Amino acid sequence: MGRNTRKRRSPLAIKVVAGAAALAVGGGGLVWANFNASAHEEGPGQHRTRSAAAQVATIDCPDVGQRISGVPDRARGEVDGELATLDSQITDAYQRLATTRQAQAGDAQYVRNAILGPLKDRRKVIIDRIQLEINRAGGRADDNLDELAGCQGQPAEQPQDGGGQGGGGQDDGQNGDGQDGGGQDDGGQNGGGQDDGQNQDDNGNGVAGPVADDFVDINDVQPNSRNSQNGLAADGDGGSTGTFTTDCGVNENNLFNSDNLIAAPGVDNGAHHTHDYVGNQDNDAFSSDEDLAAADTSCQNQGDKSTYYWPVLRLQDGTQEFDANEQGGGAEGNVGRILEPAQAELRFVGNQQSDVVAMPRFLRIITGDAKSFTNGDANANSSWSCTGFEDRQVTDKYPLCPEGSQVVRTANFQSCWDGQNIDSANHRDHMAFVQADGSCANGFQAIPQLQVRLVYDIPTPTVENGQVQNPYAVDSFPEQLHKPITDHNDFINVMDEDLMNEVVDCINNGEDCQ
Repeated sequence: MGRNTRKRRSPLAIKVVAGAAALAVGGGGLVWANFNASAHEEGPGQHRTRSAAAQVATIDCPDVGQRISGVPDRARGEVDGELATLDSQITDAYQRLATTRQAQAGDAQYVRNAILGPLKDRRKVIIDRIQLEINRAGGRADDNLDELAGCQGQPAEQPQDGGGQGGGGQDDGQNGDGQDGGGQDDGGQNGGGQDDGQNQDDNGNGVAGPVADDFVDINDVQPNSRNSQNGLAADGDGGSTGTFTTDCGVNENNLFNSDNLIAAPGVDNGAHHTHDYVGNQDNDAFSSDEDLAAADTSCQNQGDKSTYYWPVLRLQDGTQEFDANEQGGGAEGNVGRILEPAQAELRFVGNQQSDVVAMPRFLRIITGDAKSFTNGDANANSSWSCTGFEDRQVTDKYPLCPEGSQVVRTANFQSCWDGQNIDSANHRDHMAFVQADGSCANGFQAIPQLQVRLVYDIPTPTVENGQVQNPYAVDSFPEQLHKPITDHNDFINVMDEDLMNEVVDCINNGEDCQ
């Protein structure tokens, strides 16, 4: 396998790459650090109680990108670059957390003084730059952004913010258990060596996660338990009931990179994890709209040069992939064999209440949140299931599928557009999910809803005695610990006008087209 070639590197990209050049996260196991002296342990096999602050598995920083809005167009490139620098700083801090176990065991204040304190100072410098760049370009930056500089250590349990998009949420944790206290508490798993008696599983490959509690037997998931507005499909008896399916393959061309053209344009390795790409064949951090329009496409309909991309799924079986020693890959904890989907179904559907209007060319949409483990589930939109069991969907667990069944990842995108912008400062405000009745609110217009369904042939991992063998996991930012809730999906519309009109006509006329 190989990755696509780089065309050029901007000064901004050089700055960001230099800031992360020292990272080598391949040894970053799931770490527990004594943070306070208030933890209490009972005997083996008994319930353990600890201060919530006593266990540090990862770094939790406020997401500055989600708090900024009203960024003038001419400042967005610089602001996105600074946000990418913040991501690199977190990755650097997580690397330090993951490689200083002995020091943490000997000093209860080590994490606070040696990692979180310096990180706050570095973040404040970048946040100040973001404010300056917004104001200098004629905008008005939030004067309270400095409040987001401080980070904290977080245990392995999944935070649940509730609420979700427009009140939709993710059904408060899916399947009734969320992370259920983490399941990290009594595992006695191998490899931690911390003086609080807590050992954590690195699956024998030296990287953090997934762990046994990240998996669930699909038979234990209640049917129709996922009641999330984020995942509401637009199919219905009223409104626009047609469909349009585009066949763009399963990335047979092995087009991979760890960039993110939407969230971090001009920044090399802006995603810190590797993406699969189908559709447009010239998609990296340095691709302009003109580059996308002139590119080849893997779609059978050559009028569709849209780019569809998502984090790769890997089987942690010891395979040394092409990116085993590279940033975004093994150097940042994303290890194992990249799994090619057996199917990649890309379908556009209508709206339950109205006709749809054409998407503007180069419209950008991100669904889900790559930082959901630390951000909480407000923007989470992951959906995992098994073939033959797709009435059972989970967001915060990887499914264990029975013999003959395949793993399914599904993403139903936002389908309400503000009618004006192809992007927004936080890459979300120009789009919204439908309301509970299927309509668009606040003057937003219904556009064709993209639904992505990915199917994989994966040997079912075994979970015994609190340990998982041969797990599979989605690529993630290092500090997100490969949690399934961090799954996400990205789309840039590069259909030509004739094809987009055909999509709209098919959907509004109730036809099924491809």
